[in-house]
Amino acid sequence: MYQRLLEHLTTAVLLLDGTLRVRWLNPSAEALLAVSLGRVQGSRLECLEGVDGEVAEVLTKARVEFHPFTQREALLRLASGDNITVDFTVTPLSDDELLLEIEPRDRLLRISREEALIARQETIKVLSRGLAHEVKNPLGGIRGAAQLLERDLPDPQLTEFTRIIVEEADRLRDLVDRMLGPNQPERHAPLNIHKVLERVRTLLIAEHPHVEVVRDYDPSLPEPVGDEAQLIQAVLNVARNALEAMEENDIPEPRLTLRTRAKRQFTLGAERHRLVCEVAIIDNGPGIPEHLRETLFYPMVSGRAEGSGLGLSIAQSILHLHQGLIECDSAPGRTEFRLLMPLEAVS
Repeated sequence: MYQRLLEHLTTAVLLLDGTLRVRWLNPSAEALLAVSLGRVQGSRLECLEGVDGEVAEVLTKARVEFHPFTQREALLRLASGDNITVDFTVTPLSDDELLLEIEPRDRLLRISREEALIARQETIKVLSRGLAHEVKNPLGGIRGAAQLLERDLPDPQLTEFTRIIVEEADRLRDLVDRMLGPNQPERHAPLNIHKVLERVRTLLIAEHPHVEVVRDYDPSLPEPVGDEAQLIQAVLNVARNALEAMEENDIPEPRLTLRTRAKRQFTLGAERHRLVCEVAIIDNGPGIPEHLRETLFYPMVSGRAEGSGLGLSIAQSILHLHQGLIECDSAPGRTEFRLLMPLEAVS
């Protein structure tokens, strides 16, 4: 009966001997560590070594001191090469038996990070719309006054100055409109995400012929529902940012990869979706400076001298309109932006 209870727990449970070899593990542990009991029984799991042997050290300490230990946010490296973050508790049952309980933390950490990102984006959106309202009202007055003044000027040569006022007012109005991004998707329809990426790829090759743009598509990906033009704009904004960063840093062999995958039972923010479309844009550029990573999607924030700081902010706004979001992982030599959206109709 006790074994049946353990087998139905969602917590990963392992029984190890004194040399940290596996005696038994439940199905949740098999799923988490991507192993099967039949293959690993009687052997040591490399993933239980942890980074630099830190996890194995805690397990050994628990056995030697015959005292339970708990460690938070430990890093395990699976046989596939993927890393997972876990909390674990090791309890010595006897001199030759250790009970190990493992709770995955990656999903919870990612949900917390996404909820914080969404909350920040909503705050920025409210502030931006308030600022836009305050800026556009006086701009309209300035533009109208300049036009009235132009009619009454005695010297036609002076109209050059009023035209400058009108043109600059229009430029500021357009900047504010771009900062706000779209209000809603214009058209909801099933779309071929690979058609979107091929359009972006064609534009990128035309603008940057020296860059290798690699396709890595999942042809079985179902069609999402959304606005094709807006999604082209979102992908293009992210990809252009990557290419321009590589150009500015003189990357010798610039390469951009466009990848599509389906994610199953995936959580976006607080909502779990049966199926999610992932579009990854991966470059081999210099990486994003550490001080910019927390504010990367804020309007007017840019790591490039000539950047407007609006491209990523607009792309994130477009994904929000499709009930999705953008994630980013960056290190020198590899930066990956993931555009995630549910493969269900947007309400």
